[in-house]
Amino acid sequence: MSDEEFQTGDAGSSTTYPIQAGALKKGMHCVIKDRPCKIIEYTTSKTGKHGHAKAHIVAIDIFTSKKLEEICPTSHNMFAPNVTRAEYSLIDVDADGVVSLQDDTGDIREDLSLPKDDELAKQIKAGFEAGKDLVLSVVGAMNEEAVMTCKEATK
Repeated sequence: MSDEEFQTGDAGSSTTYPIQAGALKKGMHCVIKDRPCKIIEYTTSKTGKHGHAKAHIVAIDIFTSKKLEEICPTSHNMFAPNVTRAEYSLIDVDADGVVSLQDDTGDIREDLSLPKDDELAKQIKAGFEAGKDLVLSVVGAMNEEAVMTCKEATK
């Protein structure tokens, strides 16, 4: 490799960022067991004989809805996922359950499947078959994306 050649990479945005465990609050996102989670319960214990106040965090995985727990000293760093949310217009649902979505700029993506949540999947299929204009909300975190909500487009 000569001095004039450069290796290119991604934009450099990380999938997570560090945050002190004591700075977390209910409703925020954090990473527990390498999964992006939303905190549903956060309690702290007082400093004990060994000096550190502990944070007890109960959270739900934002993609699988599994409950996860973590106990960590409040002075230690944890990671929080960079969570993105985007809205797309539903163009098509094929027989395999893959959805075709279009964003505001007209770009089409066909890399997402119907959600694992059966109720939401049925709602999307029924609305599409009825010919309704549906807007799907796609949440992304830690190189994972999923359809989370569905609503009828406002005219």
